[in-house]
Amino acid sequence: MTEGTTSAAAEGADSLTRLELEGEIAADYLEGLLDIADLDGDIDMDVEGDRASVSIVSDTGSRDLQKLVGRDGEVLEALQELTRLAVHRETGERSRLMLDIGGYRARKRAELAELGAKVVAEVKSTGQPAKLKPMTPFERKVVHDAVKAAGLRSESEGEEPQRFVVVFPA
Repeated sequence: MTEGTTSAAAEGADSLTRLELEGEIAADYLEGLLDIADLDGDIDMDVEGDRASVSIVSDTGSRDLQKLVGRDGEVLEALQELTRLAVHRETGERSRLMLDIGGYRARKRAELAELGAKVVAEVKSTGQPAKLKPMTPFERKVVHDAVKAAGLRSESEGEEPQRFVVVFPA
């Protein structure tokens, strides 16, 4: 093994350890919030790509957890930011942690991938760019990924919270 390979492996291990630590800090923070809100939920932690991923799941059904998702995921987005701040407070580093509650993001990801596929088909058929409705950063990322996988190009335009995706023909 060369020195560069050893260094890259060590960096990868350090990154994984850092992301696991982020997940543990986030889980502790979220468990505290669940206790305060008197809600039941289990915390699952994972590392997906280059970010920690934490999910709150419940055996009692998603009704209790729906309060933590809110309308169109607004409460979920706020909780994710608060959780990222809690991680930052402990580590001193910015976190890209992803929070899911009751499978909301997983369902939303599937819906958005389907939307991306439909828009790609439309753009390929018409040869004209297509503008989508305003979306959160998470939603735009999923659509951008679907468009890229289909071989087309997309860009985000506008200002938050009215930022939207435009899909361009090849």
